[in-house]
Amino acid sequence: MSTYQLTTNRIASIFALIRQSLNGEQQDYTTGSIRKAVILLAIPMVLEMCMESVFAVVDIYFVSHLGKHATSTVGLTESVITIVYSLAVGISMAATAMVARRIGEKNEKAASKAGMQAIFISLAITLVISIPGFIYSDDILRLMGAEEDAIATGVGYTRILMGGSMVIMLLFLINGIFRGAGDAMMAMKSLWLANICNIILCPLFIRGWGPVPSFGVVGAAMATTIGRGIGVCYQLYYLFNGKRLIQFTLKHLVPDWKIIRSVIDIAWPATLQFLIGSGSWIVLASLVVTTGHSDASAGYQIAIRLIMFFLLPAWGMSNAAATLVGQNLGALQPQRAEESVIKTAKYNIIFMGLVSIILIAFAPYFISFFTRETAVANYAVLAVRIVSAGYIFYGVGMVMANAFNGAGDTRTPTIINLFGFWLFQIPLAWLLAKTLGVGPVGVFIAIPVAETAISIAAYILFKGGKWKLKKV
Repeated sequence: MSTYQLTTNRIASIFALIRQSLNGEQQDYTTGSIRKAVILLAIPMVLEMCMESVFAVVDIYFVSHLGKHATSTVGLTESVITIVYSLAVGISMAATAMVARRIGEKNEKAASKAGMQAIFISLAITLVISIPGFIYSDDILRLMGAEEDAIATGVGYTRILMGGSMVIMLLFLINGIFRGAGDAMMAMKSLWLANICNIILCPLFIRGWGPVPSFGVVGAAMATTIGRGIGVCYQLYYLFNGKRLIQFTLKHLVPDWKIIRSVIDIAWPATLQFLIGSGSWIVLASLVVTTGHSDASAGYQIAIRLIMFFLLPAWGMSNAAATLVGQNLGALQPQRAEESVIKTAKYNIIFMGLVSIILIAFAPYFISFFTRETAVANYAVLAVRIVSAGYIFYGVGMVMANAFNGAGDTRTPTIINLFGFWLFQIPLAWLLAKTLGVGPVGVFIAIPVAETAISIAAYILFKGGKWKLKKV
């Protein structure tokens, strides 16, 4: 066979694999090629997170044109709302681990039941957060260090996002259920629908058009909440219509306290894991605004959105590791689970290395799309270049953390985060920013230094192999 024919056949096989991953057909990820399993799961998961990346950039693009106070308020609100994200991701990790383990055991009914019990937990928790969050929105912004002008401009934005946090919780959680079942295509489609709706509604509500009035920065919150609500309705339709691997029925609406306790046992360390991480981001955002004021805060928030634009696809790839670990441990194949994680990490390293080079080289060009204010842009460029220098390590750390979570060993990454963020990153950022007088740049430097240390620790513990023994 000629070189041309070999190349043609290879390209054809790649496109066939892509088509297969996007068809949404049920696959058995506990047998066959590990490389193929990783790719089949990773493609829709990466595309899912790509749309989430676009969603974040679209929001900050339109809001940033309303001025630095609006940008700062949105950024500070997002820092607080990450507590909700952390709860959602934590519970979804528990759901992914339990559903994946049951699917690996070929017990679809038990997987469906576990998914419904996770939803019960999430609904109860969200009510406790959203009501006080709505009532005390202005106090929350003030506690974060926001200037009074910024609070007056954007408190309505904060109220809507906090009050509508249930749709955030459900969107993340149900996608975790789909991913645990290996139904990555459904997770991708629901998030795409939610974010496309947001992309359409965001400029419409912010600027107004025809009979639709201009709501300013509040319009961004309205668009986000409505878009995510539509995505949740889409998810629930497919969970109850009986056509997917996970099928909710009326009998699943009855709480099963034994399963609920099992979900909570996995979920609370996972939730704490992400609360620790998001809590550190709140402290860092507060350090930036107190040492550099609105210019630094606005620049930092723009930079973080741009950084997340490229980080989220890598997070999507790492989600493939969680599913493969859970299902292969359920099928009593721990060695295959480990090999799946290592292969996923290699793919993530390649992607993150390329992204790091692009961001460091073209940071001013990317930032110019979001702001023309020189002081804000200068801080944003510095933040992007410094933080993206550690991208390769971020890629490895993401995969390792999700491997632990997929195995149901949520305590190990929680402990790593506690030491890495609160006992290392925050003290380092405080030392550089305040004690040594470096200001916001000191905060920027602390991020890649701490993330690199966290990734190295996670890899060492992963190779130790205790996660393979976790019972779910």
